[in-house]
Amino acid sequence: MRFETAEWAVVPLGTPSAVDAAITGAKAANLARAAVAGLPVLPGFVLVPAGRAPDALTGDEALRGAWRTLAGGDGRQPLVVRSSSLYEDTENSSMAGRFDSVLDVQGWDSFVSAVRTVLASARRVRPLRPAAQDVTADGMAVLVQPMLTSAVGGVMFGADPVEGRADRILVSAVRGGPDQLVDGSTPGVRYQLTRLARPVGGDPAGRRGDRLLTRARRHQLVNLAKSTERVFGGPQDMEFGFDGDGRLWLFQSRPITAMTPRPPRGARLFGAGPVVETLPGVLQPLEEDLWAVPMSHGLTVALDIAGAAPRRRLRRLPVVTTVRGRAVADLRLLGTVPPAHPFLDRINTANGARRAAAAWRVGRLRSALPLLAVDLMADVDRALAGFPPAGDMLSGRLLDAVAWGRQALSALHAQESLAGALLGTGSGATAAGEALAELAEDRDRGLGHEELIALHPVLLALLPPALSGRRSLPDAGNVTFLPRGVDSLPVREGLRLRIRWVQEMQVRMLAELARRLSAGQGALSLSRLALLRWDELVRAAGGEGLPADLVERVPRPESGALPAVFRLADGVPVAEKPSGASVPGQGQGAGGGFGVGTAWDGRGERPERPVLIVEHLDPALASLLPGLAGLVAQTGSPLSHLAVLAREHQVPTAVGVAEAIERFPVGTTLAVDGGTGAVTSHDLPGAPAAPAASRQETAA
Repeated sequence: MRFETAEWAVVPLGTPSAVDAAITGAKAANLARAAVAGLPVLPGFVLVPAGRAPDALTGDEALRGAWRTLAGGDGRQPLVVRSSSLYEDTENSSMAGRFDSVLDVQGWDSFVSAVRTVLASARRVRPLRPAAQDVTADGMAVLVQPMLTSAVGGVMFGADPVEGRADRILVSAVRGGPDQLVDGSTPGVRYQLTRLARPVGGDPAGRRGDRLLTRARRHQLVNLAKSTERVFGGPQDMEFGFDGDGRLWLFQSRPITAMTPRPPRGARLFGAGPVVETLPGVLQPLEEDLWAVPMSHGLTVALDIAGAAPRRRLRRLPVVTTVRGRAVADLRLLGTVPPAHPFLDRINTANGARRAAAAWRVGRLRSALPLLAVDLMADVDRALAGFPPAGDMLSGRLLDAVAWGRQALSALHAQESLAGALLGTGSGATAAGEALAELAEDRDRGLGHEELIALHPVLLALLPPALSGRRSLPDAGNVTFLPRGVDSLPVREGLRLRIRWVQEMQVRMLAELARRLSAGQGALSLSRLALLRWDELVRAAGGEGLPADLVERVPRPESGALPAVFRLADGVPVAEKPSGASVPGQGQGAGGGFGVGTAWDGRGERPERPVLIVEHLDPALASLLPGLAGLVAQTGSPLSHLAVLAREHQVPTAVGVAEAIERFPVGTTLAVDGGTGAVTSHDLPGAPAAPAASRQETAA
């Protein structure tokens, strides 16, 4: 990169032009503003293209004079030459660590070479987001300051971006300068401080941490964080250093670009829980209305009968809902997690009265439930067997059959839930086990997939319901839904099998309905029909036509799995931190949410949902961030440049994961929790197991 002094001008940090980011770039402009406000900023100057600043000093002598002022008459005072692009350190994008900085620059020739290095990095760097403006040397300024030899340096965030807490200040400190932190090579000592400079939960670094950041230094840092927040109107991402005399200096200040959303107080606790066994995949809108809504209603009825939750709360909150298209349940309503306030629940007289009334109902129900379930299953079997082939039914009757299915599913889910709670497992036989036995018995007969299902409807227990074409369907006219060889199943398993049969009946009726709607209103596949809501389908079947925007609707993507337990913050799942001791080998969360994907080392073919496993958080890896399902590093700090960029791209990131490269070889399926730092695979204890239906489908 050419650097001719005649083409560049000098803007000292103390001049009015220096505070204008359009002239000197955000990094230099922020330091100039901080200096004007009286914050501890080193002196310096900014090189900008000639003509950009009206009060700039031009000419070779002006540049050499500014350089001598900082480097001394003999030029031996070391300098730092850093980028100050118009496109970095902004509120929208930090571009953290993407441009070069050159440290310990001594002598004029080395200074010129360092400036060329920084300018050349502008030609090399490309934006991570397609819509971002291209970065060129035309938008680059160069910041020059004395190099301070720090006794202790680090990075400080005026808020905690990992936990999304504005009432916390996050600091990572090391001996020496902050460069070893921001480049990801050193993890540093992490402090989470209150606004009064008190370490949260004590000092996790112990005596080592006390030597790095004493109480006096922590107070200095918190005061600096508050001061920069007042100057810039919000919490900042800062680099700092304490010199040998104990004086604190501000090296950089920029807005925090990515804060993890924080769930509101009292947010509901969600998880896949038992619903994943029935609805393991991503549901499209119609699938949600057909299957998740009846499930929620049925579980609500069961909880009300059992007196497990107040009716007022059950009316207000759905037991089952969808997040990113995946069915999840309120875990507190289901009773799968302890109550938030167990003592208050025990002394609440309303709870006691409700449970006492429920005990009488449940006592009678325990003996009656098996007969009620048998009657319900018989009714469902008769109804299913009574439906003529879908092609012989009127459109209104097709829709009536689907609507009947919604009501039947609600009753089946209610009794299935009560049976699981009151009757136990029975003989232990399962519909999936019966299906696998039938499959093994007939595997040598040369029958196709659909022929096997037609011969043995119990095989549907191995396949999740779907409208979106995830598997081919048998001819509805050639299949009978009468049970075959499943009379010995326990009550709960029999109910679960009927749930699957009713869902399959709905799929086949809707396939025929989609064909008829296509004949009158253009091609309409079953997967496209799945993008309707139930009320829209009713209107379309009644002759009102399909929604005008149906052609523009996009199917919900097959997103990664959700955390096992989470709360919602502005619609974003935030994993709940486990109580008790941490998992051995678990890292430190650096934010970005939760993701599931395939381990990848950055070489060779990139998987569809890659989880990048690296030794440390090298900023040079930034170009790989878009589309990552996770980022795992053996060492590094949550406040390093690459961790900042990963949060901007909402990539779940865990750092300090011991022996990650050896533990998670390429191709391993991993779950990465950016909140807790947990990284688990299906081969490790404590890893989330594959959904039952997914395992069954593989077996089939």
